[in-house]
Amino acid sequence: MCMSLVIFDFDGVLADTLADMLLFAQEVCDELGVIHTVVQRDLSELEVMSFATFGRACEIPENLVDEFVRKCTEKFAEKKSPPAIFDRLGEVVRKLAASHVLAVVTGNSERNVRVFLEEHGLEACVRAVYGVDMPGSKVEKILMAKSQFAAGGEAVFMVGDSVSDVSQAREAGVKSIAVSWGHQSVGKLVGALPDHVVHVPEELIEITKSV
Repeated sequence: MCMSLVIFDFDGVLADTLADMLLFAQEVCDELGVIHTVVQRDLSELEVMSFATFGRACEIPENLVDEFVRKCTEKFAEKKSPPAIFDRLGEVVRKLAASHVLAVVTGNSERNVRVFLEEHGLEACVRAVYGVDMPGSKVEKILMAKSQFAAGGEAVFMVGDSVSDVSQAREAGVKSIAVSWGHQSVGKLVGALPDHVVHVPEELIEITKSV
């Protein structure tokens, strides 16, 4: 078995942040004077999953979108305890890290991801975090990770929970793995034609083992 690079999205893939995202978005809308009731569909129907597109779905004016992103990520940072990790995923991450290189590419901040990893005892498992505070698009960050950790032609997987994760993986020339426990429905994900769809974390081990 060759060592592969496995790149994870954060929100909805590693971290169970749905309730926090809806709550914080509503709080920021209220703080910015935007009259909008945030519902799960604002998030689940996005074609491109990011705080910026989430803000636009919440009717945030374009000139306030950057402020919406900043305030939302700050609220995650100020939260007394990091978000929960999905059931059994911690053990799967540890097993993957024993044979593969793991990285995170996310629309959240690097700090929030690292606090989460430390809280769940996974900081030694992840080699790099490419957050929203780093310049570049998600595709560019996937390519950056690929250049850094898979320059020898090793297999690269992008594990995501959104249509945009699948399309960004395709654009970057890496395999996409869509997870069913995230922010978007399985039907929506399947329609994006990912290379793999997984319903339980253990399936990640089987897929990456097969290369």
